[in-house]
Amino acid sequence: MKITLLALVLVIAFSTNSLLGAASPAPEQVVDTTGKKVRSGVNYYIVPASNPYAGVAVTVSKINQTCPLNVVAGDYSNGPLPLHFLPVNEKKDVIRVNTDLNIHFTEMGDECPESPVWMLKDYDPSSDAETFVTLGGELGNPGKETLMDWFKIEKHEDAYKLFYCPNVYYESYGCSDIGISEDAFGNKRLALTNVPYKVRFQPA
Repeated sequence: MKITLLALVLVIAFSTNSLLGAASPAPEQVVDTTGKKVRSGVNYYIVPASNPYAGVAVTVSKINQTCPLNVVAGDYSNGPLPLHFLPVNEKKDVIRVNTDLNIHFTEMGDECPESPVWMLKDYDPSSDAETFVTLGGELGNPGKETLMDWFKIEKHEDAYKLFYCPNVYYESYGCSDIGISEDAFGNKRLALTNVPYKVRFQPA
């Protein structure tokens, strides 16, 4: 009986260890241009991975003189704008890849009334019309009403990319890279594209 009981204990222990070993590891931590962990509530610039120290960062522009403001890349006129990342689980301090998060600028004027939170403007997955990243989203409150406000950071080659693929509601609108859409006037708006914008995150 003692041998049988010992064998049972060993089987249970082995099974428990196997299950723990099979648990999915936490997603990889995002790091900034200095190699440090990117953290929630800390100011960063989103910069092009090809030349992160050129002084060109993601900022905003009033395309066609209308609101809401568009999120753009490489606009020297407005200068770089610092921003925060806020993960869907606000208790988490470190930003990780493939995790839903809000992105919002932290130093904005009053040019437009919308919030400084990124969102997809008028996204319709059944339409072929371009979808741009604008301001006007809502911080937190994950669910159906805020599906347009959640983005992800993913590894891309030797840097990162921004990605739209929300998991904050049981229904989703599909997934797409965030890239650059340049118009005839040279405005480089962030939009859903097939070619991702390769970026890094520079401490502000």
